[in-house]
Amino acid sequence: MCGILGLLLADENEFVNQQLFDGLTVLQHRGQDAAGIVTAERRRLHLRKDNGLVKDVFQSHHMSDLRGNVGLGHVRYPTAGSSSCAEAQPLYTNYPHGICVAHNGNLTNTEELAIYVRDNIKRHINTDSDSELLLNLFAEEMVKRGEEVGETEDAIFGAVEGVMEKCSGGYAGLLLINGIGIVGFRDPNGIRPIVFGSRVSKSGGSRASTTMERAVTVPDTPGKMSKVGRKLDYVMASESVAIDTLGFSLVRDIKAGEAIFIDMRTGDCHTRQCHRNASLSPCIFEYVYFARPDSIMDGISVYESRLKMGEKIAQKIVRKFPHHDIDVVIPIPDTSRTSALQAAYILGRPFREGFIKNRYIARTFIMPGQETRIKSVRLKLNTIKSEFAGRNVLLVDDSVVRGTTAREIVQMARDAGALKVYLASAAPPIRYPNIYGIDIPTQTELIAYERNSEEIAEKIGCDWIVYQDTEDLEDAVRSSA
Repeated sequence: MCGILGLLLADENEFVNQQLFDGLTVLQHRGQDAAGIVTAERRRLHLRKDNGLVKDVFQSHHMSDLRGNVGLGHVRYPTAGSSSCAEAQPLYTNYPHGICVAHNGNLTNTEELAIYVRDNIKRHINTDSDSELLLNLFAEEMVKRGEEVGETEDAIFGAVEGVMEKCSGGYAGLLLINGIGIVGFRDPNGIRPIVFGSRVSKSGGSRASTTMERAVTVPDTPGKMSKVGRKLDYVMASESVAIDTLGFSLVRDIKAGEAIFIDMRTGDCHTRQCHRNASLSPCIFEYVYFARPDSIMDGISVYESRLKMGEKIAQKIVRKFPHHDIDVVIPIPDTSRTSALQAAYILGRPFREGFIKNRYIARTFIMPGQETRIKSVRLKLNTIKSEFAGRNVLLVDDSVVRGTTAREIVQMARDAGALKVYLASAAPPIRYPNIYGIDIPTQTELIAYERNSEEIAEKIGCDWIVYQDTEDLEDAVRSSA
């Protein structure tokens, strides 16, 4: 899971650097390992990337060098490859044109692709990153298609089609083709999210604005945008929250197997379905944990879906323990707060904040290394002891993956004086790896693997644990559209 952002401004004299910085800042929750920005200034590319948070990677002197009206941004959470700054994105290849990629997700046939790239198209891959494979595959397809039809939208969409034919996995990507435009695309199953937005340019483009141009409104579909000309700014991002923050209007999600190409030479916007058998199957963990609650993905409010998750898990608790002795409902910050609030309402028990979070500690689930996760839990959270002392406490978490955080938190609740500690998970038990962009590489890391609820509760140290049913989770998301 990473965060990606692409911007193209109609005015060639306007710089996109600050907006990319701001957009990446609101996508920081999607990865804190590394950050990068590339911009294009009249065919000259400017790149800055390094390990660290957005605010640390980009200092004033870096920002002043990132000139140009078009660019890509990326925040990284390592799932494939390593944490080396060499694998921070965007990545770049000089041929053809100079192409950069910002990629979110995982390719699942990387060994096969690496052999193909090395032996068939004779391109050198210098890292273990699947994003570099994706970039070079697209570049080679561009060379092939460009020779046939020139540098047109047909060549670009044909190149995306070629990539989708060869690549397996879950991915969303942005490409900056120097001097030509930016491309956004999504895998044929729509596993990883990417949304598209636009706004009327403040200047109406590099030409002087007329009264008619100033009256332009944002069309409601990408297909109508080609009729507007160079009067619109465009944005593509992992989540709609970045589009909102930057003052754009959300148009829609990029569809499964679709690509959107924005031609920086004309300002035209082109779309095309690039895979014959595309079918939307988004990663439900985006709604459970990854995405910000104020985002909308595939027409579904993340916030509303988490309210429904809380409602469903509370109803299951009532069915399973009709005579429960829960005194208070406490969320494990931050993602579970929405679900816990609704669960408390359904259970008829008070909702209380029992944990205070140090906001300067990274999200523990996406911190690299198990020892780092264990140490960070008590640095990240502290208890308000009066909310636990002498009470039977229901802790609500968005999910229980490795059990590392849950075990520490249950012990913290007991240390604070809780009589009994119950745990509710808004997600079902996770027993198998996710290979599409989440750092859950082996079954043995998962606390629910080959364990039932009683065994998991004993391992974590709670009195009982209740997991969401898969059908209820799916219904919670679908009914929030």
